[in-house]
Amino acid sequence: MLKPKHQYAVYILTNKKNGTLYIGMTNNLERRIFEHKQKCIDGFSKKYNLDILVYFELYQFVEDAIRREKRMKAWKRQWKINLIEEDNKDWNDLASDWYY
Repeated sequence: MLKPKHQYAVYILTNKKNGTLYIGMTNNLERRIFEHKQKCIDGFSKKYNLDILVYFELYQFVEDAIRREKRMKAWKRQWKINLIEEDNKDWNDLASDWYY
């Protein structure tokens, strides 16, 4: 099976279990999470030390990823928590072994 030419991700970051949540979208998840962890970009995630990747979804088309990000940002907090805990009950950092 061929890998899609483009891949987009919608992701959720936090600073601790049940902490502040940040929802973002990117065309390069590994690079973007690295930027969050290194505090490379000023903004909400840097201000609140949000660098634990607790959830992500991958999309082939940017329009789908943008649509999903907007929907998730409009959700109630509890819906976001439920989504995270469906696959990541302990709120583990899904990117903990991506960088050495």
